[in-house]
Amino acid sequence: MSITILAIESSCDETSASVCKDGKILSNITANQTVHEKYGGVVPELASRAHIQNIVPVVDTALSSINYPLSSVDAIAFTQSPGLIGSLLVGSQFAKSLSLALNKPLIAVHHMQAHVLGNLIDDPKPNFPFLCLTVSGGHTQIVLCESPTRMNVIGETIDDAAGEAFDKSAKLLGLPYPGGPLIDKYAKQGDPNRFHFPEPQIAELNFSFSGLKTSILYFLQNAGKSHVYKEESIATEEEQKKFIKENLADLCASIQQRIVSILLNKLKKAAFQTGIKDICIAGGVSANTGLRAAFQEAGKKYRWNTFIPAFQYCTDNAAMIAITAYYKFLEKDFVDLSVTASARHELR
Repeated sequence: MSITILAIESSCDETSASVCKDGKILSNITANQTVHEKYGGVVPELASRAHIQNIVPVVDTALSSINYPLSSVDAIAFTQSPGLIGSLLVGSQFAKSLSLALNKPLIAVHHMQAHVLGNLIDDPKPNFPFLCLTVSGGHTQIVLCESPTRMNVIGETIDDAAGEAFDKSAKLLGLPYPGGPLIDKYAKQGDPNRFHFPEPQIAELNFSFSGLKTSILYFLQNAGKSHVYKEESIATEEEQKKFIKENLADLCASIQQRIVSILLNKLKKAAFQTGIKDICIAGGVSANTGLRAAFQEAGKKYRWNTFIPAFQYCTDNAAMIAITAYYKFLEKDFVDLSVTASARHELR
C-alpha cells in the first residue's frame, strides 16, 4: 500500500507544506516572514497574520509543483506543539478543515520529535538506537531515540536555549535580527581563542546558557576588561561600541566556540554513558557551520557515526513533519477533530 501525506508546519514564523510518499519527500515549500526584522524578534500577532496569508499558496505550491492532486493524499499532518499558540492554531485549524472536507485521517506531530526525525529523510540514515542533539531557538535537548516513535529526553536546558544564546549575544553586539547566522558569518573571520567565556558546570546531561549570556553582557559593558558586574561602569558607551567594532570577528568566534563546546561536551558525555555510536544533530542551530564542523571533528576523534540533516531540513520545515507523520501512519497513530494545539508540550 502506498502512503502519501500532506504535512503543514506553522509553529513559529515559517509557513511550510510538504508532500511525502512512502517515506520520500516529494516537495518541501516554505514561506519565510521578514516583517519581524525591524522589531528584533518574532512578534506573535504578526506571525499569525502572515501564516493566514501564506498557508493557502504554500500548500497549493507543494502540491502543484509535483502535479499531485489534493484528493489523492492519504492523510493530513500538522504541527500540534510546541510553538507560538496563534501560529499553531492557523496550521492546526487548516489541517483539520482539510481532514474533514476530504475525509482523510489526521496526524498530530510534536515539533521536536520532527526535528530529530529530520535525520531519517536522506541517506545514509542512523541506526536505532541513536542519540540526537537537538538545538533550536527555544530548545536544547539530548534525545535517546529507540525507534521513530519511541524517544526519551536524557538531557535538556534548565533555562535558556542555545539558539537564544546566539541571538541574544548578537543583539548585545549590535547585530540585526536574526543574529545567530550573523555570528556564524563573522566567526569565520575571527580567532575563537581570543576571548574566553565561562563554561557552566551543570549536573548530569543538562545545559545552561543564562550565565554565559550574563558573562558576555558584562564583558561587553566593560569593553573587554572584566566579566564581572561593575556598579560603576569602567567603560563609556563610546568605548563599548569601539571595542565591539574593532573586535567583532574575534568576539563572534569566541562566543560561538564556547556555545559549541558546551553543546558537544554534554553530547560526548551522553555518548560515553550510553555507549551509542550513531550520533545526530538537528534543529535550527544545527545549520551553524561552526557546530557542524566541530561535531564532525568530534565524530572522527571518538569514532562516532555522525549524521546531520541537509540545511533545508535543519530550520523549521514541513518535510520533517511529513517524515514523522509517515511513521505515525504506519502505527495508525491518528487523532480526531477534538485535538488542540499546545504552546508547551514536552517531548518525553
